[in-house]
Amino acid sequence: MQMDIQSQGFTLTDSLRDYLKKRLAYALNHGDEYISRVTVRLSDINGPRGGADKRCFIEVRLKQKPAVVIEDTEADLYVAIDRAAERAGRTLTRRLARQRSFAPGKAESAESAAQGDAQPII
Repeated sequence: MQMDIQSQGFTLTDSLRDYLKKRLAYALNHGDEYISRVTVRLSDINGPRGGADKRCFIEVRLKQKPAVVIEDTEADLYVAIDRAAERAGRTLTRRLARQRSFAPGKAESAESAAQGDAQPII
């Protein structure tokens, strides 16, 4: 999985980068073979004025599926990262489960099994 981390309005420290990588690795580990790239943009919207203005934008690009895009804004950047990573993981899980339930092989095998049990009426 390729990861691109960008920051706007502040300097990205090594500890923040490591924290972000660990949170995303934990949240997205179950779909690693489906993920091609993860882009993260961290920004401080209001600058030094304060307030709930730390934004974490996560885009998870999947192989042959639509991307998962999550954004969260909080007063604390670490909280915004936690919530966005957790939501990205849940969304990825839901999307992969939906993909598996609509897999072409499963629907066809269920139909053929149902037809094979039916007795012809003579």
